[in-house]
Amino acid sequence: MAKIMVVEDDEQASAFIAEVLALDGHEAIVVNDSSKALDIAGSTVPEAFLLDLMMPPPDGFKVCRMLRAEPKFKHTPIMIVTALDDTDSKIVAIGAGANDYLVKPFPVEGLLAKVKELLEG
Repeated sequence: MAKIMVVEDDEQASAFIAEVLALDGHEAIVVNDSSKALDIAGSTVPEAFLLDLMMPPPDGFKVCRMLRAEPKFKHTPIMIVTALDDTDSKIVAIGAGANDYLVKPFPVEGLLAKVKELLEG
């Protein structure tokens, strides 16, 4: 299946997401330090990204913009996975280049359905 980078500073949350992705046959690349996300992405070249928004600098909005500025990730699908459920955050995330937005907590089936849609998109 797909190689998916999970950028999430909460280690329990990233481990849970990675486990769910693995159960569906995906390879999860977990990055708990957002400042390393771009370097690790450059060396692993994921097929999609799942980004938290609320992280120590750079936050998920900035990571999303940085990924979109890289030619090799200009069209790579990005989904925001965050507890922020306000309209402004959604608008800013989509404006930063995100393809989709999923609010925590989420049902496992919801995550898998959105990942499938993201990859097929």
